[in-house]
Amino acid sequence: MTGTPLRVGLIGYGLAGSVFHAPLIAATEGLALDTVVTSYPERQEQAHAEFPGVRIAATPDELFDHADELDLIVIASPNKTHVPLATTALEAGLPAVVDKPVAGTAAEARELAALAEERGLLLSVFQNRRWDSDFLTLRELLEKGELGDVWRFESRFERWRPQPKGGWRESGDPAEIGGLLYDLGSHVVDQALVLFGPVTEVYAERDIRRPGAETDDDTFIALTHANGVRSHLYVSATTAQLGPRFRVLGSQAGYVKYGLDPQEAALREGLRPGPQWGAEPESLWGRLGSGESPLTGGGRPVPTVPGDYPAYYAAVAAALTGTGPNPVTALEAAATLDVLEAARRSARDKVTVTL
Repeated sequence: MTGTPLRVGLIGYGLAGSVFHAPLIAATEGLALDTVVTSYPERQEQAHAEFPGVRIAATPDELFDHADELDLIVIASPNKTHVPLATTALEAGLPAVVDKPVAGTAAEARELAALAEERGLLLSVFQNRRWDSDFLTLRELLEKGELGDVWRFESRFERWRPQPKGGWRESGDPAEIGGLLYDLGSHVVDQALVLFGPVTEVYAERDIRRPGAETDDDTFIALTHANGVRSHLYVSATTAQLGPRFRVLGSQAGYVKYGLDPQEAALREGLRPGPQWGAEPESLWGRLGSGESPLTGGGRPVPTVPGDYPAYYAAVAAALTGTGPNPVTALEAAATLDVLEAARRSARDKVTVTL
């Protein structure tokens, strides 16, 4: 990509902004991290240290005051701010990337999508887990027909965090849009929809297990896809023994994969995209086969495709310059929210919800 880089304003420099968005934006050809919005002095200093020359704004209003100097707004602030900030950006004539979940409801997501279409602007949702190494590997296996007809998809995003960390992500205030259903659930549901298509039925269980916790920290979602595949999705902060990240069962074989994609850990450690980025050691490769346990060497090892979070922002840059499609649309995010809302209702009313 040639020419002047597109100038990016990043709102929020907490976990999402500092660990994911800022490093990936800075590593993308054709994009330049211009301004970071954060009101915390320590985060302002951190942004200056990590990206010398970046401008700092204490509030989103300060950013929008020089909207004409920017080409893209990235919203990595708390969930409850996503809709108002995205609306302001679009009304200011600026394309926007919004961290997941793009909104608290599918209706709000569709309203944002309609506004973006009306203004002729890009609105993309950061669903980075589509570029996880294990997910890319599974997509490749499915495209090759290695499993035959898939019958059941099990996906786990589990952690062992017996003590609540607090903050808005664990707040019981509905306005904060916290809890694991909307946090990690946004990832596992999005992945299931990408792999196996629309959903017809949703059943869910949401529990608060830890003393002092205010919102769900142990959640299960069962989906029936229109094509007959059943997805069983687990998101938890209370798992003392972690299950496989994926277990996928088909008419010819099954695929079992343990361990999380290495990119988040690398970014947290301050590493940046480069050679061997997203590569996983052979000891963590999944196994493909039938009739035997992968834990005892059953099946054959499948080399894990390297993870590629940088591909998301490369695709955003291409979409902004008219050379590629939007990598994750707001309407796709709305479909995920349809499922999350149905799961919330299912768990609350103890019913299976038909979509």
